[in-house]
Amino acid sequence: MAVCLTEPLCKPCMYHVKFKVELHVKKSLMPVHLSCEQVGLEMLCLCGQLDLLIRAQVHQFQEQLTRDSCTMESYALQRQGAEIIEQMHLCLEHLPKPAPELEDYLDVVGLSTMFPRVEIFVIHGSPVDMLDKPALDGYFPHIGKLNQLLVLCQQLEDDIRHLGSHKYIAHQLSVIYQVLSSFRSILPLAGIRKDIEAKFKEIKTALVPEEGSKVEPQLPRHHINWILDITQSLISTVSSLPEELTEDLNQVMAFVSKLK
Repeated sequence: MAVCLTEPLCKPCMYHVKFKVELHVKKSLMPVHLSCEQVGLEMLCLCGQLDLLIRAQVHQFQEQLTRDSCTMESYALQRQGAEIIEQMHLCLEHLPKPAPELEDYLDVVGLSTMFPRVEIFVIHGSPVDMLDKPALDGYFPHIGKLNQLLVLCQQLEDDIRHLGSHKYIAHQLSVIYQVLSSFRSILPLAGIRKDIEAKFKEIKTALVPEEGSKVEPQLPRHHINWILDITQSLISTVSSLPEELTEDLNQVMAFVSKLK
């Protein structure tokens, strides 16, 4: 009650237009100038984002057809697609004047060939799937598998060196084997996969605790050294990106090389 009877410390002013603040959610507050090479890299990233968005929408259409329901374009995907197109236009403003049209730029630098779905979306404004699967469709899954293999090996190395129990080491090794199997018959990895296959049963047996034992299972030193050799070999192979591992990356690598 005492608070209600107290005079306010100050009286708030009415809103004035001069207090208006512009919000830049998508655009940097600081003016940034991109070189032609940086524009190319940014456009490559934006095309990749838009292509994934289009494929998600096409997948949604296919699911709707499977359920015999009317195909409806997602408003969220529509909005996100429009935002990416807008970012592309803003990106082209960094090029020497007169800036090219978006369709022309995609053709000239080769992005329309790499991302045919994006080209169709830019022209017609609607998501369309391709009869022939574009070569670049394998890029993100391939990068994902390489990264997964690298992380799994690093995690296994850390666990086998520092954990007091090795009870899950065989499981971790089997997960690495499954990822290796997804690389088909790529020579640098096929030999390592066969080594794991030949040794796995022995590793698993070494981790079976004796009956009635309460001691956490630990691998003998020679098994630890063998696993560390395997993980180091895999990390070295993936990090060096030999030719056999870059087949699905060639288009992107060629594009980036041309920008320099």
